[in-house]
Amino acid sequence: MQGEPGSSERSGRMNSSQEKRGPLRLGVLISGAGSTLANLIERIGDGRLPGVEIRLVVSSRQKVRGVEIAREAGLPLEIIRPKDFASSEQFSEAITQALDRAGVDLVVMGGFLCLWQLPPRYEGRVLNIHPALLPKFGGRGMYGLRVHEAVLAAGQTETGCTVHLVDREYDHGPVVAQRRVPVVPGDTPQTLAARVAAVERELYPEVIRRVAEAGLDWLKANARPQEPTADEAGR
Repeated sequence: MQGEPGSSERSGRMNSSQEKRGPLRLGVLISGAGSTLANLIERIGDGRLPGVEIRLVVSSRQKVRGVEIAREAGLPLEIIRPKDFASSEQFSEAITQALDRAGVDLVVMGGFLCLWQLPPRYEGRVLNIHPALLPKFGGRGMYGLRVHEAVLAAGQTETGCTVHLVDREYDHGPVVAQRRVPVVPGDTPQTLAARVAAVERELYPEVIRRVAEAGLDWLKANARPQEPTADEAGR
C-alpha cells in the first residue's frame, strides 16, 4: 500500500530528533467507548502528558461513545468502517491515507477491534495496549471482559496489561512495557477489569510520554519479543 509521493521518506525521518520539530503528533484508532482517548485528552489538557497532541481520531464505528468524545474535544475525526469497503486491504488503505493526511508521528490503538494491515512505513510506530500479560490471553477475539473471564477460568494468580508494537497479527508485536496486577480471591471479570484498567490508564500515557521525550528510537530500544517475564516501562 502506497501513500502520497514522498510520504514514506518523510515517515522514515521520524526518530530521536522528532521532539525538536514540535509536539509528538498522535493518531488514535478507536472502536467503542473511547476510554483510552478520554484519558489521553485529559492528561494532555492538564499537563501530565506534555509535548503531545492528537492530530486525528479514526473510529471503525459511527455510533459509539468514543466518537462523541472526539467531537466534544474538537478533534479531527474520520469514521472508517470495514463494511464500507470491498476488502480488508481497501479498509486498511483508507486508514493509512487518513493518517498520512494528518501527518501523525505515532499511532495509538485505543480499543481498536479491527485488523489494520499497516504498511512498512508505519512499522515501529504503532502501539496497542492489551489487558493481559502477553503472550498470554491475546489474539483474535480476545478483548474486553473476554480476556478477564479467560484469566479467571485459567486460575491465574496475576494478570496485568501490555503495551506492544503492532504488526499484522492481533496482539502479536514486540512488548514495550508491562505492568502486573494481582488476581484476588472473589474477583469477577468486572472487578478484575476495573483493576487492570486503572493500571492501563497510567502505563499507556507513560510510554507515550517517553516517546515524546526521547523520540521513536526509544520504542526500538525498549521493544523485545513477547515473553511472560517482560519488565515494566522505563527499565
